[in-house]
Amino acid sequence: MEKQKIQEQQQKILDLVGEFCTKRLDSDYFELSKNLTLKLGRKRNVPFITGHPNVWAAAIIHALGSIKFLFDRSFEPYVSLDELNAFFGTTKSTTGTKSKQLRDMLKLQYYDKEFSTGKMQGTNPYKSMVMVNGFIVPLDTLPLEYQQIVRQARAEGKDITLTSNKDQD
Repeated sequence: MEKQKIQEQQQKILDLVGEFCTKRLDSDYFELSKNLTLKLGRKRNVPFITGHPNVWAAAIIHALGSIKFLFDRSFEPYVSLDELNAFFGTTKSTTGTKSKQLRDMLKLQYYDKEFSTGKMQGTNPYKSMVMVNGFIVPLDTLPLEYQQIVRQARAEGKDITLTSNKDQD
């Protein structure tokens, strides 16, 4: 019975998110929202099992928008918080609280690999940086062999930090 309720609630949320993305955002945002919603539905304690679907839909868009600069006018697409809340009939405080809950639960952050569009990943300023002995340095300053190691690790979805084992005199 609970699995059926989760699926019903999930579908209501996806319908609302889909409508908002069609009217105000784009298909990339819908795909990310869908993936986030489905991931939440697989949690041991599904957060959206209780509450109104419109609140959760707004919170999902808000959580993604918070890490993707959706509320910054200099980025595309752009939506104001007022527009988001007006569409879903929610308040800023409720949406913000639920959004924070989702961001904390899923450890969402800027340029998140799982929840960023291709465009967003392409503009990630950190993709050309690497940590070496605790210092962040541009990848292209390293010898070619190390650059290849880092790129290979990243292609495999691994984070890498380089360290030197040379003895210091």
